Amino acid sequence: MFDWNDLKSFLAVADTGSTLAAAQALRVSQTTVARRIAALEEATGVALFERRQAGYALTPAGEGLVAHAMAVRDAADRFGAAAGAQSRDAGGTVSLTTMEIFAVTVLPPILRDLRAAHPGIHIHLDTADEQRDLSSGAADIAIRSSKQPTGAGLVGRRIADNPWTVYCSRDYADRHGIPHTREELAMHPFIGGGGHVWEPYLAWLRQHRLEEAVVMKYDTGSGLLAGVRSGMGLTILPAFLADREPDLIRCIPPKNEDTTGLWLLTHERLRHVPRVRLVLDFIAKELTKLARA
Repeated sequence: MFDWNDLKSFLAVADTGSTLAAAQALRVSQTTVARRIAALEEATGVALFERRQAGYALTPAGEGLVAHAMAVRDAADRFGAAAGAQSRDAGGTVSLTTMEIFAVTVLPPILRDLRAAHPGIHIHLDTADEQRDLSSGAADIAIRSSKQPTGAGLVGRRIADNPWTVYCSRDYADRHGIPHTREELAMHPFIGGGGHVWEPYLAWLRQHRLEEAVVMKYDTGSGLLAGVRSGMGLTILPAFLADREPDLIRCIPPKNEDTTGLWLLTHERLRHVPRVRLVLDFIAKELTKLARA
């Protein structure tokens, strides 16, 4: 079987009449062109050129094959153009699922820039409390905080460490001080709830025997964030977003066992779909920049 590059050499020599001129046009060595012509003749069993002192002249058999070779070249060009267009202009809807608290903090400027760069992409942002099953097609992409994501066929990358710990507002700290120990924490009110946030948050409170310190619960992550920003009390938040909130202060350092990762995930069957790949790469780049800032 012949190589496509052999056909390119064949057409270039047929067009220029010499291996030297063909080599210059293809930006390869003259030896490479001559070797490819010989390989094509051997593969087809047809003498394509007469080697003359003045250059290469097509044989009748070679002349008969030029049009076919051009058709192959044109088809390859059309394939490359179509593939490039899909890569550049990937369009359609991509569903993205994540905690609401990420959706209202770190994601809006990223999605704004994604829209500006790729107007053909439409994002459906899902912040439902239940975790979406990517294997069933419930979402295309997930941003999750987890020690190790579970689920059939998941592929993706760990963007950054994302430990959970206690935060208060600067206003709260000015009025009540910043607690630094478990004993001090027990003397302050906690704001609870927060949708997806509540499960790891509640586990943390139980671990530190602080469930009774919760004085109010919000149904949503944005409500939880509004509560702590207002100076109502303390709360547990993922550090990846809370450390980037200018009004919040970290009260205590997280323990190693409280460290999770921030993961960007999709299902293996979607990883090469152009619109999904484009959104994955864009969000990964922007989240990684945030993690390194």
